[in-house]
Amino acid sequence: MTLCLSQLITHGGKTGDSAPALIDRSRRLDYGQLTELMRAAANGFIAAGMRKGDRIGIYLPKQIETVVSIFATAHAGGVFVPVNPLLKPAQVQHILTDCDVRILVTSRQRAQSLETVIADCPALEAIVLVDELQELSSSKQVISWDDLLAAPSVDMWRIIDADVASILYTSGSTGKPKGVVLSHKNMVTGAFSVSEYLENTASDKLLAVLPFSFDYGFSQLTTAFCRGASVVLMEYLLPRDVIRKVCQEEITGLAGVPPLWNQLAGLPWPETATDHLRYWTNSGGAMPQVTLESLRTALPKTDPVLMYGLTEAFRSTWLPPAELDKRHGSMGKAIPNAEIMVVNDDGGICAPDEIGELVHRGSLVSLGYWNNPEKTAARFKPAPHHQKELVMEEIAVWSGDRVRCDEDGYLYFVGRRDEMIKTSGYRVSPNEVEEALFATGMVSEAVALGTADKDLGEAIVAIVVATHDSEQDTAALSLACRQELANFMLPKHIIWVADMPRNANGKIDRAGLAQELPALLKGLQQ
Repeated sequence: MTLCLSQLITHGGKTGDSAPALIDRSRRLDYGQLTELMRAAANGFIAAGMRKGDRIGIYLPKQIETVVSIFATAHAGGVFVPVNPLLKPAQVQHILTDCDVRILVTSRQRAQSLETVIADCPALEAIVLVDELQELSSSKQVISWDDLLAAPSVDMWRIIDADVASILYTSGSTGKPKGVVLSHKNMVTGAFSVSEYLENTASDKLLAVLPFSFDYGFSQLTTAFCRGASVVLMEYLLPRDVIRKVCQEEITGLAGVPPLWNQLAGLPWPETATDHLRYWTNSGGAMPQVTLESLRTALPKTDPVLMYGLTEAFRSTWLPPAELDKRHGSMGKAIPNAEIMVVNDDGGICAPDEIGELVHRGSLVSLGYWNNPEKTAARFKPAPHHQKELVMEEIAVWSGDRVRCDEDGYLYFVGRRDEMIKTSGYRVSPNEVEEALFATGMVSEAVALGTADKDLGEAIVAIVVATHDSEQDTAALSLACRQELANFMLPKHIIWVADMPRNANGKIDRAGLAQELPALLKGLQQ
């Protein structure tokens, strides 16, 4: 079935317009109401001057207006650009100017915080305020949410599934965030692929805690809507609030990233939670084994689904729950509508258990990076077994991730090309060191980095956060690691920190830590 993104709402609503679609605290919308609001906002965007392909920025937390704006933009033929609500004005300005956002949907308070940078966004013509209408010091047109919805009905721009639907900005290891360009086909295919292996139905209720600027967070909406399920929107302050909401709303599906799961694993879960929580999923980083086992103990009837994905291909692999114990440490196999290959440095397909680069081909491969042909050419290249008889080359995503594949087709993460640590003549995966640190039970978060060392080439540095009931005992942690790791894999330096820096998607900012490493080491020596 070929659909455009906004049709997921009307498609999902075929289970009944009165079926619940969105829940935002006391505000609830069924599919019929969501469809009406989406169409009204789409009219408003076109009335405000949006042309086909224009970018509409959405700088809001998770709330009903955010979801309506996203799907209304797609319905009207525009390109939605969700901006992480945690970003500061200079970071927002980069996104608005990089892709020439024409209309910005935000709140009064957020618009005021942007007044110092809005003048430097020449393409921006109008600002839609979803709460209180207030004139801004800039010359931009200001439109109220009510006026946007009251615009007269107009003809929508014609769109097809190959058209651009969204630009999602993803942080890289260096430089400013890159805009990943996604088509309607990419997003719709992703929705049906994920909902197929998660076996979603109209009776599901998913809790959205991750930002919609993060492809994994956004996919909670599309996965639910393509099956007629409902989504509960949540901005949480404390991890225990997530558990409380899971129980209050009888959530059936919960998605998180490792830092969140590490926190949730250490909290008490009511016994009733596992009666309705059908599955939980992890992506955005490897799940520490200690955390996985803690969650399985706390939620014995709930299926853990470990996944791997990259924004450039939306989602790539998943590990069936039945394979967890048999495939320890595996990131799973290819999801529906994707082929995952492991490619060696000569461009050939690796033999079983040979380490190579993960390459993803299929209809989930995005359209490249916005206005960045150099970085696009480096990451998006012809598929390894491209048929020479075809005139047009098929483009695949070359992930930069080092993996191996067993004889049954299950993949295992080894490390990033630019994160592998070369020490004592060995290449060491930071992930393996971090797993050993977690296994001690003495740390709640851990990052392993390499630093120049005259004797070793690179020495391993462990940056760790103590668990709430553990002391910062370097000697004890070193001794515990020695029980798990070969000598060449042992951290030479252990640095205790109170908190880890995070990027806008809630992941640990490894690049930021690497930049801070010289200062942290200097402080360790003093």
